[in-house]
Amino acid sequence: MADSSFDIVSKIDRQEVDNALGQAAREVATRYDFKGTGATIEWQGEQAIEITASADDRATAVLDVFQGKLVKRNQSLKILDTGDVRQSGQVSKISITLKEGITSEDAKKITKLIRDEGPKGVKAQIQGDELRVSSKKRDDLQAVQQLVKSQDLDFAVQFTNYR
Repeated sequence: MADSSFDIVSKIDRQEVDNALGQAAREVATRYDFKGTGATIEWQGEQAIEITASADDRATAVLDVFQGKLVKRNQSLKILDTGDVRQSGQVSKISITLKEGITSEDAKKITKLIRDEGPKGVKAQIQGDELRVSSKKRDDLQAVQQLVKSQDLDFAVQFTNYR
């Protein structure tokens, strides 16, 4: 019998992030407590977002609005690499970069976890920025998925190509 397998990946649903950013920008533009603060949120290139406002607390409030919109769209907040609030002239800015892909160190941590705590007979291979997990039994693969979900990893994980 052929092995069953699935991939562990860390991908961003760019359309959902874009929709969340658009909703947050509309809410910031219309909310009374943001009037006159110059608060904005917008894309800075492909993988970065920038928040600007007249005060630090207004910038962090815009960040909270954006994070709330992401959560409503089922996006993990672990995809955000949020910088500290910094002053730039008269305005406060927060830079956010989007994290995508599993680094080789993180992939090695997950394979070690699967080897040590996972069911016997499960193999994990690193393939670029994703991991392929295979086994003869599908139940073992589901146990591995539960094991990986239960870990508090510092990046978002999704399971794809389940066969």
